[in-house]
Amino acid sequence: MAVSEKMQLFATKSSWIRKMFEEGAKMKATHGAANVCDFSLGNPDAPPPPQYNEVIQEIVRDTSPGIHAYMPNGGYPWVREAIAGRMSAEQEMAVSHGDMLMTCGAAGGLNIVLKAILNPGDEVIILAPYFVEYGFYIDNHGGVSKVVNTDEEFNLDLQAIEAAISEKTKAIIINSPNNPCGQIYSADALWALGELLTLTGDRFDSTIYLIADEPYRKIVFDGHQVPSIFTAYKNSIVVSSYSKDLSLPGERIGYLAVHPHIEEKPSLLDALTLANRILGFVNAPALMQRVVAELQDVSVDTSIYARRKEMICTILSGAGFTFTPPKGAFYVFPKTPLADDVQFVALLQEEKILTVPGVGFGSPGHMRIAFCTADEVIAHSAEGFKRAFAKASAM
Repeated sequence: MAVSEKMQLFATKSSWIRKMFEEGAKMKATHGAANVCDFSLGNPDAPPPPQYNEVIQEIVRDTSPGIHAYMPNGGYPWVREAIAGRMSAEQEMAVSHGDMLMTCGAAGGLNIVLKAILNPGDEVIILAPYFVEYGFYIDNHGGVSKVVNTDEEFNLDLQAIEAAISEKTKAIIINSPNNPCGQIYSADALWALGELLTLTGDRFDSTIYLIADEPYRKIVFDGHQVPSIFTAYKNSIVVSSYSKDLSLPGERIGYLAVHPHIEEKPSLLDALTLANRILGFVNAPALMQRVVAELQDVSVDTSIYARRKEMICTILSGAGFTFTPPKGAFYVFPKTPLADDVQFVALLQEEKILTVPGVGFGSPGHMRIAFCTADEVIAHSAEGFKRAFAKASAM
């Protein structure tokens, strides 16, 4: 077989979202797209803000010599300075352009970080439920994933995290607001996590990095806020993108920032910059760097997702589902009425409703519903959710 055994295994592990997407395409071809309620993909559908269209049209008209040339691997310094100004407010401390790199999305940023810090066999803790790609990114760079469960409401379980830390632990990845459950970790929990990582790092005479994946930072509901990571822990790195808050997932533009006082900062930044180049990214897209620099105080109309969150939560409550209301992102992660989440997702497919089983996110017995879809799709799903829940309850 031409394809490596590892990639065949990875294809199996990552199959749930792809499988539901493919199943959705078949169902739409058979029944018509208007008759299928597809909640399988986290593809933001709120339009980019109007300012984006104005800025990009102005920038593409610039024909100055060298406008499309290489720049420093870390990105344009003036672009990083613009983002650092906004991040200084978010993180409640002064962040400079020298603390930052522009990346090819948050995915590119995570791979750069892991390439820079991991030795073969180093362990990285990921918290279930988690974005499935984390395990693949860690493996890309010789690391080993160590999965730790959160509590019943998807909050940090500090005792479980402490039990998982060993002399091989190099980092922990957190995602808040979380994909797939929409939870936001509290400031108190992050401070406690920071203290735990400091104490265990001292015990093992090692640096344990806290990597915060924050592409949903600006998509929050009901007055919730995403706390500062940098004030909670010195050896922290924030990775983010404009895929969600500007609705630009296809443009692959993101950034990372290290804590201004992180240990061995010069050598770490050198490693991150080199990783940006040798992983083949070279630099983040030049055009989009110039665009996002002008949009630091702009985001999509998050009221669109807030309205849809209320719609889907009302439908799920009315049908009998148990769930923790999401505080951010555009997902809800209810418990399935059958212990076998795959079996229940199949019942939903009979109602022409597509969701993703929780086993794909490391949390069986749940399902992910992505409510970044049209209002009428959500409304149309109500009776199908009720019927599927009733069928499961009768089994």
